[in-house]
Amino acid sequence: MSETGNVHLRIEAGVAWVLFERPQARNAMTWAMYEQLMAICRQLQADASVRAVIFRGAGGEAFVAGTDIEQFRGFDGDQGVAYERQIDACMELLGALPMPAVALVEGWCVGGGLAIATACDFRLATPASKFGVPIAKTLGNCLSVSNLARLKAAWGQQRVKRMLLLAEFIGAEEALACGYLHEVCAAEQIEASAQRIAARLAVLAPVTQAVSKEGLRRLQVHALPPDEDLIHRTYGSADFREGVEAFVAKRAPVWKGH
Repeated sequence: MSETGNVHLRIEAGVAWVLFERPQARNAMTWAMYEQLMAICRQLQADASVRAVIFRGAGGEAFVAGTDIEQFRGFDGDQGVAYERQIDACMELLGALPMPAVALVEGWCVGGGLAIATACDFRLATPASKFGVPIAKTLGNCLSVSNLARLKAAWGQQRVKRMLLLAEFIGAEEALACGYLHEVCAAEQIEASAQRIAARLAVLAPVTQAVSKEGLRRLQVHALPPDEDLIHRTYGSADFREGVEAFVAKRAPVWKGH
């Protein structure tokens, strides 16, 4: 098993299965894994034989537990802007897939993992699944405006504020009640549930699905305001450097507000 992790693709009977495999780190994404995910999305974009895509994390403990924090050591504002732009490019590729995408969530769905799940069209989860972006408690970084727009559309503004400002995690039942989840099912049944929804999607009109997805995507990203100043300020801050070093050292960060 690679320490930097892998993102695997297999295609069976018109359904693509994408697996995030780094279970020793709760599938936390490395730069290499993001590149692999983008390459897979480009491949699927051009494959008209694929009628649905299912994303899943390995190990049963997490979907994706964010981005590997070790990679942020030594970051400055310019690198933060470049990183958020790369994440946006990856989520745009995922969101622009012409076929419906389903996230199969078992356990933690955090940070970058929440962004990936939110870029999908449907989400299934186990009862113990937790969703959040606890960066106000951990790193002290931020999200891009386009990432915020996707979260707001899926969760509603007040829940996103709870995730970001209070560093709260939201459980599966609330996620189902607010419409974020399509279904909550037992861990031993979730793969079968994913197969059932993929089978339903596969027999419907693919052009209708593709243009409906694209129309909704355009509405979501239309006229987004600039955000580089906000990202540069955050990733260039002493608080962000403190957050990274504290996380790596497994101690509580000491925030100073600059």
